[in-house]
Amino acid sequence: MTWRKKILGGCFLTLVLLIGAGAASPQDEPQEGNGEKPKPAGRTYPLPTVLTGEPQDDNGVLDTTNVLKPDNTPLTGVQNATLGIPEIRHNYWVPGIQYSSQIQFNSTGQGNTSSWFANNFVSGNLSLLESWSRSQLAVNYSGGGFFSTDSSQGGGFYHQLAVSQSFQWERWQLQLLDQFSYLPQSEFGFGGGTSLGIPGVGGALGAPIPGLGGNYLPNQSIYAALGSRYSNTSVVQTTYQLSPRRSITASGSYGLLDFVNPGNINYGSVGASLGYNYEYSRYSTIGVQYHFSTFHFEGEAQAFGSHAVNLAYGRKLTGRLALQLLAGPTFTTFRVPVNGISSQVGTNASANLTFGFQNGGIGGGYLHGLTGGGGVLTGSTIDQVNFGASRRLTRVWSGNVTTGYAHNKAVLSGPQSTGPSYNSVFAGGGVSRPLGRNVNFALSYQATIYTQSGCTGTGCRPDLQYITLNFLWHTRPFVLP
Repeated sequence: MTWRKKILGGCFLTLVLLIGAGAASPQDEPQEGNGEKPKPAGRTYPLPTVLTGEPQDDNGVLDTTNVLKPDNTPLTGVQNATLGIPEIRHNYWVPGIQYSSQIQFNSTGQGNTSSWFANNFVSGNLSLLESWSRSQLAVNYSGGGFFSTDSSQGGGFYHQLAVSQSFQWERWQLQLLDQFSYLPQSEFGFGGGTSLGIPGVGGALGAPIPGLGGNYLPNQSIYAALGSRYSNTSVVQTTYQLSPRRSITASGSYGLLDFVNPGNINYGSVGASLGYNYEYSRYSTIGVQYHFSTFHFEGEAQAFGSHAVNLAYGRKLTGRLALQLLAGPTFTTFRVPVNGISSQVGTNASANLTFGFQNGGIGGGYLHGLTGGGGVLTGSTIDQVNFGASRRLTRVWSGNVTTGYAHNKAVLSGPQSTGPSYNSVFAGGGVSRPLGRNVNFALSYQATIYTQSGCTGTGCRPDLQYITLNFLWHTRPFVLP
């Protein structure tokens, strides 16, 4: 990806932070001076999670003061629905330090050696939440370095950042969102079962940052793409409330996937959507959405654009159920015809479900549609499924399982044009517990399985196994004025 695009992405991040820093104008000061707690900024949306059930404090003890409020995420917006919004009692920031040792069997290096070695990650973490009467800034960041006992892996740096700035007026809501990562490997399954793959201090102290749904995030689900990579998605979304039951949501997004090593395909995508939401009952919403997206590939003549019209259905029961379904036809055009074909008609669909119960929860999702090709293909059609579950095992111990599957095939592969296809699978589980009030420990196991059509022998990427030990220390929250 060109440096110009990187700079533009950095400028957007800087703009978000500057807006947040200046959000407290003289008429919009925090309201703690008169003994009142700061008001939340209308509607904020935490990351979807399966670590649900009864709220807990830092020691895993039941905390009845932190009750979830209804999540008002727009059905046709860019975020996944959640089980609810945690009540904001204070403005705060929390720093932390994290160490992870990722013990791996089989190397991703060129030699495909079969041996055990360790990738060690050391990072500083930060979560910040600042609310005013009509706006809110939330930041989660983790960043540091890694080194490996395998010389073919080497070492370097890694960073993860999520930023959300929201504004709320009588009928209008404006959200600026950005999710950035610089990782030595694919995000698909990275750090599964631990907080290694999550920016910030995580848990109840992590700032509530929205999780982007659908294919807004660049596709990294093809394990054949090797080496460090930049991934960034910036979103502007606005919602206008037509009536207590009806609203309109519009959004624009820009995403990129840029690899450090040569041999991978860098790409950028631009998207825009317009949706109508109608809440026809207390718990259920229906809607219709138009979405347009384009994909451009560095150094490639090919580019394509896609138009989709989706019908949507959502159902939410605070603390118990969050369901979101979208599906519809798509019409795609190609800048360079493939075997004489310059356009095609297809379908796209997405589904997300989170269910919470007393001592844990389950969550899963499905995605079918057009993506950028994961650094390997010049565009791909993806079918992706993910599932996770967690449960409190004892007063302090919790367990979890996670799995994901992705099938990518070249665009226009079929009877008229054949192309390669890739299957990626990860599966594993782990346990975690707090050590005192300021340290969290997690231990997990994960396996990744990768297959490529037409690839056999030692030249193919081997299956991998990981055992991850993770220690996360954080201070007590520092209350902001």
